[in-house]
Amino acid sequence: MAEETRHVLELAASEAQAAPSIFNTQPWRWHLANDELRLRADRSRQLEVTDPDGRQLTISCGAALHHAVVALAAAGYGAEVSRQQDPGDADLLAVVRVAGTRVPSENDRRLHQAIPRRRTDRRAYGAEDVESRTISGLVAAAENQSAHLHISSNDQVKVLRDAAIRAEQVHQADTAYQIELASWTHRPSRARDGVPAATAVVPTDRRVPVRGLAVPGVGISPGVEHDVAAIYALVFTDTDERLDWLRAGEALSAVVLSATAMNLAASPISDVMELAETRAEVSHILDGPGHAQIAVRIGHPPEGEMPASPRRDPAEVIDT
Repeated sequence: MAEETRHVLELAASEAQAAPSIFNTQPWRWHLANDELRLRADRSRQLEVTDPDGRQLTISCGAALHHAVVALAAAGYGAEVSRQQDPGDADLLAVVRVAGTRVPSENDRRLHQAIPRRRTDRRAYGAEDVESRTISGLVAAAENQSAHLHISSNDQVKVLRDAAIRAEQVHQADTAYQIELASWTHRPSRARDGVPAATAVVPTDRRVPVRGLAVPGVGISPGVEHDVAAIYALVFTDTDERLDWLRAGEALSAVVLSATAMNLAASPISDVMELAETRAEVSHILDGPGHAQIAVRIGHPPEGEMPASPRRDPAEVIDT
């Protein structure tokens, strides 16, 4: 492997550690060999109760894949990505190769600069509307990743709210789910993963309830707003295969990085997608046929910066 190629691929995989993932499980591994970077699902980090089919795991890996491609582009390199459909190796999701040099565009730089700034901001967003041209840009960002972004109307947000309430009721009654949630919200600091109390938010009234993550008496203030002007978007795909899940993760990454680059806050919403019943209800609000994969709340954040979630050392996830 040429030393330069090896270096840029390893750097891209390192930067991909900042990608969002379900419960901050970071469920991916990278293998660097033969002038290529292989992205694999790390099944040891799959949520057996919350995500038994690995759909959210694959979406998380798709977000990491997009982060890596953004890092390559900003460094001046093209990326050739082969997304795998090998039934004999279900854990191999994609292969990334360097495809020559290129001049980074302004958007390449903006997305790359957004990587270390992006947070999953669970606080309540303010009353300032998101501009229509900004929304159009977010829709285009998802389309560029071969997925779609549906912006929910006020009536459709009510459907999403009802689904979130129902999902919370089911989850509260599920002992196995509660044990799994606790295992990822009470992580030792040395693990460098999971959802720490510093990023959990005290429950408050919202247009759509936020999954309860805070330990009673612990968690940051949600602020004084109630998401009155937040937009609720659905990342969706035409079909519902493993490749679609990966593409949905790439689109999610493109949307949240684009939002961050425009000084907006974003928070993925996965709880309504974890139950077949509520996922079907949410999918019905789409304008046409399609499969909702994950929702995302976007808006103007309150004052102050959210703390970063912990990340594992790249040496733990990159095999060389």
